Amino acid sequence: MKTVLVINAGSSSLKYQLIDIETEAVLAKGLCERIGIDGKLTYQPTGGEKFQKEAPMPTHQQAIELVLAVLTDAKIGVIKDMADVAAVGHRVLHGGPNFTASALIDDKCIAAIEEVIPLGPLHNPANLMGIHACRAAMPDTPQVAVFDTAWGMSMAQKTFQYALPYEVYTEHFVRRYGFHGTSHMFVTGEAIKRLGREGDPDVKIITCHLGNGSSVSCSKGGKCVDTSMGLTPLEGLPMGTRCGSIDPAIVPFLMDKMHLSIKEMDTLMNKKSGMLGISGVSSDFRDLWAASKAGNDRATLALEMFAQGVKRYIGSYFAELNGADCIVFTAGVGENDWAMREMIMQDMDALGVDFDFEKNRTAPRGEECVLSKPESKIRVMVLPTNEELAIARDTAAIAL
Repeated sequence: MKTVLVINAGSSSLKYQLIDIETEAVLAKGLCERIGIDGKLTYQPTGGEKFQKEAPMPTHQQAIELVLAVLTDAKIGVIKDMADVAAVGHRVLHGGPNFTASALIDDKCIAAIEEVIPLGPLHNPANLMGIHACRAAMPDTPQVAVFDTAWGMSMAQKTFQYALPYEVYTEHFVRRYGFHGTSHMFVTGEAIKRLGREGDPDVKIITCHLGNGSSVSCSKGGKCVDTSMGLTPLEGLPMGTRCGSIDPAIVPFLMDKMHLSIKEMDTLMNKKSGMLGISGVSSDFRDLWAASKAGNDRATLALEMFAQGVKRYIGSYFAELNGADCIVFTAGVGENDWAMREMIMQDMDALGVDFDFEKNRTAPRGEECVLSKPESKIRVMVLPTNEELAIARDTAAIAL
């Protein structure tokens, strides 16, 4: 049995999954949290009982060592020994302009990830902690970095370039990168399979990754053509607490009127805006629907603004691609919120979409399904995302 250990390291946490790369089955998953504080391990073998343990984890290396210990434990483990772990795949937020695809981790790769820390100041250092911890605990096991930004690197320069002085791009790497790339890549590939269009350079897919963080992307022949997020995840749709795209002149205007520092303005746009800022209720769509049904006009407004934003991107990408073969909904809201999908898909018949509103209302939550009628020119479907499997597949393709 060959397995891939998938790691997603945060500053004080470490999520993990062990995947049998031959069957693509999840053998176990879990979380190390409160790293550097007091430490807690959660371990869930597939089909087995959840195991939790409080243990000191001063650094990510101790966390990884605990993960390896439970995976190989004689009673609760799912593999015999560490030789069964063929490779480790790491989610890395930002690859900057250096990486157009996943890469085998070596000293040069690590240096390149460090170089673009200013583009991903919260995530890249944490991702590096996970990489260093795994290299120390498993020095002979190949490691692969799977970059969230790699998906958007196939965009044409006319698409990724901002209309700022050209030197801003060449000297400071300011361009549109896009995020949720691993999710968009995964569901695009799965949609192409469902259409029976593998290897077709003309297949056109629009993917809607909708959740607390949201983005829309479009592709041709399985390659990203455009995506809604930009230099940072702040661009694009209004999200749970992010404002999305706004007139940039609003920034200096509010900093002056509200006497805000750069950090305070950044916090306002990233943490106090979006669905939370509009509604005054919550960033959670379930809370917004409940408030809307109770007569809260601001909650209704937030939901309407989000739906209109998604619709706007679908329409613009339809024009950019000169048509589409499939629209995909994925992630927490996209997979589970039939009411939001209904709001988005209203009045889309001009594009050739014949949406089955009745089926959408009764579709099982979080499960794959087709929501367009058979005669629809554009297929609409829900495809659950699986970023961990996408990372495992890339890791196996590169390292094994």
